[in-house]
Amino acid sequence: MNTVVSGIRSTGNLHLGNYYGALKNFIRMQENNRCFFFIADYHSLTTHPDPTILYPNVKSVLTEYLACGLDPEKSAIYIQSDVPEVVELYLMLNMHAYLGELTKTVSFKDKARKQPENVNAGLLTYPTLMAADILIHNADQVPVGKDQLQHLEMTRNFAKRFNNFYKVEYFKEPMAYNDGTEPIKIPGLDGSGKMGKSEGNCIYLADDAKTIEKKVKKALTDQGPTEMNSPKPDCIENLFTIMKVVSTPDTVQYFDEKWNTCEIRYGDLKKQLAADIIAATEPIREQIAYIDAHPEILHKAVTRGKELARESASKTIKEVREIMGFRNF
Repeated sequence: MNTVVSGIRSTGNLHLGNYYGALKNFIRMQENNRCFFFIADYHSLTTHPDPTILYPNVKSVLTEYLACGLDPEKSAIYIQSDVPEVVELYLMLNMHAYLGELTKTVSFKDKARKQPENVNAGLLTYPTLMAADILIHNADQVPVGKDQLQHLEMTRNFAKRFNNFYKVEYFKEPMAYNDGTEPIKIPGLDGSGKMGKSEGNCIYLADDAKTIEKKVKKALTDQGPTEMNSPKPDCIENLFTIMKVVSTPDTVQYFDEKWNTCEIRYGDLKKQLAADIIAATEPIREQIAYIDAHPEILHKAVTRGKELARESASKTIKEVREIMGFRNF
């Protein structure tokens, strides 16, 4: 059984793109792997977040992940800051991370450009903290998006460098998780290729029916087809992409035929799409409400996750300290 580790961002509510993309993969992973899923609250400190919203954000994300199907009986679901061993390994790995390689990472250069007034050491060493998150459980695989592939490669380099320096074969060199399925890419409602919080084009899983209807109604469209069987522009293809995920095949076929015969009415399309999104996400909203009403569910989940994560992490730290030469008197 492979060990799989993945971080969960601690900021903002989950949207359709999160759910049908990475989260669906997470739910599949936990059936056949030893999984550690953590909410990355330490990572959020690189942007100096408001301390009054850190806890509410973590609570919200944890609630929504559980509501969507992550099972604390099948996986270790924990808060990053609940496992101090991660920070110790982060320190140790920093002693083998070099300034030149850290300053060349795409994410560092991008963030430094976006927040020039706050180019902190945590931002620079983000890759080593990510590596500590992964190596603390000696993971075999890590589910990562394209924007994180460089960090995963750096984790592999850190693992190899540690092994070579101390002449051991201790850390595995984790690979990108791949079960043969591709995460579904949910486009935004503004005609862009990606649904995202920063783009302001999201439908959140916690949105109520009226909010969803309002957002879909405002979705970008064009003037409609003027020739039969013409290709769909991006903004219309986006709506069909979402519909293929939340609607029945016959519904998709119906509106596809209406497009091909130049009879499509965008008002009808949006009305149907909104109704199907509401129906698809209603069970999640019901679970969110249930968990909110029963806070002991969160307590039980993170307590168990913390115990499992610390059991794994303490073993790693004990062995790493011995390899590096630390001894008790």
